[in-house]
Order: sequence, then structure tokens, then C-alpha cells
Amino acid sequence: MYLTYGDGRDEWNLMKMSGNTVLVTGGSSGIGFEFASQLLELGNTVIITGRDQAKLDVTKKKLPTVHAFQSDAGNPQAIAALYAEVVKQFPKLNVLINNAGLMRKINLHADNTDMADLNSEIATNLSGPIWMVQQFLSHLKMQESAAIVNVSSGLAFVPLPISPIYCAAKAGIHSYTLSLRAQLKNTKVSVFELAPPLTETPLVDSFDPTDMSGSKAMPVTDMVSYAIKGMKSDQYEIRPGQSNALKMMSRVAPNFIFSQLSKTVDRMLSQSK
Repeated sequence: MYLTYGDGRDEWNLMKMSGNTVLVTGGSSGIGFEFASQLLELGNTVIITGRDQAKLDVTKKKLPTVHAFQSDAGNPQAIAALYAEVVKQFPKLNVLINNAGLMRKINLHADNTDMADLNSEIATNLSGPIWMVQQFLSHLKMQESAAIVNVSSGLAFVPLPISPIYCAAKAGIHSYTLSLRAQLKNTKVSVFELAPPLTETPLVDSFDPTDMSGSKAMPVTDMVSYAIKGMKSDQYEIRPGQSNALKMMSRVAPNFIFSQLSKTVDRMLSQSK
């Protein structure tokens, strides 16, 4: 059946999830690794990046057909070098997944804070995707069909106060993605936002289980499968599991949901005394 949508798209133009050439930042573990694995199974050419060559080597053994490049997604010079090499080797690159992320518990009362270290989550989680998009955008616009996927978080809608810099960065990438989608509306580049809930990945392994009390982690395989289905149906803001509830609660009862997520602050402060 031929179905026309209000924005001029039709069912024949929905995102195809096979036959693409995909670049995934932070692809050696967690969500990035699972994206690489599932996209390879769907018949895509997949390129991953990561800062740790040893982890990339391990990933290459697990996924022999993946292409791996050592690169820092939070460094504009590294991104420029990555662009030159990837576009040369993979001129059909048409999907960029900005997944690389860093999440930490930070006590803002701490003395003698290293300012550069304090800002590292902004560099990786917010500046990095912005730099990646700016570097690769002209190439993506030349493709017959292209997509950008920015990975934010359910915490972009309501912050977890023990991770203030991470949440600020994810709120920023949510806002940036809305603007990016508006500016690219007359191009062939689709812009998706994936806002994962608490997910079973190494990202949250450094947190105490009590920090995430009341939240059940979503298996990473299920989360990525949900994301791919969302992309396939042109669901531009993909909110799996509890992320959807967080956005709804941020509108219906913002003070209540924020107070619930703020309970872990008292525990953190008492531990620092």
C-alpha cells in the first residue's frame, strides 16, 4: 500500500536498515558494540571508532568483518584525521551514529577540581557529536540517502543530580539534535535521536547499585533492537523503556520525578564526609 505522510515522505522512502555504510563512535563496548553487531547481521558495512586500541582489537576478534579505527570522538583534530581516512576508504559512508559517551558521578563540593577533567564529559558527549556532524555533514549530504543518529539519554529530560555534567551534556545534545533536524529538513539526511534508558553497559558499572535504585536496566540487545526498529519506521526521537516515562513525567509532574532522582544526592554527600 502506498502511504503518504504529512511531511511529504511515503512508505517507500522510510529508512532502510541494510546495505548502508555505517560509522559508530565508541563501538568497542556497550551500545556501540551492540549497534555494530546487529547492523552487521542486517547486511551493512560497519566502521567503529574508539580510543583504546586494545579494546578495538578485542572487538575485531568478536566481529571479524567490522572495520576499526582508533580515534578520540572528543578531539576535533582526531575527528578531522578520521574523516580523511574513512571517506577515502569508504566513499559510500551514509550513516553516522554518535554514540561515544562518558558518565561519572561528580560531587560539586569537591575542592581542587581539575577544570579540564571536569569538562571531559562535555567534550565527549556534546562537543564530540557536534564536531563529528560538522566534519561529516558535507559528505553525508552527497549520498542518495543518509542518516545521523545522536545518542542522548533519558536523563536529557530529567537530570540525575549525582551526574550533573553528563546530564547537562545530554540535555544539550537533545536540543542540538532538534535544531539539526530542522536545518536539514530539505536534505536527504534524516536526523534521529536515541535516548536510552538505564542500559546494561559498562558505562554504569562504576556506579553503586543504590545510585540507580528504582530503575531496572534494559538489556543492551533489546535496547539496540528497539532503536533499529525505530529508525526503520522513521521514528525520529526514539525513547525505549523508561526513557519514554521520564519524558512524560518531566511534563506531567516535573517536581515529583526530579525529587525522586535527587534522593541519591544525600547518600553521595554523606559518603564524602
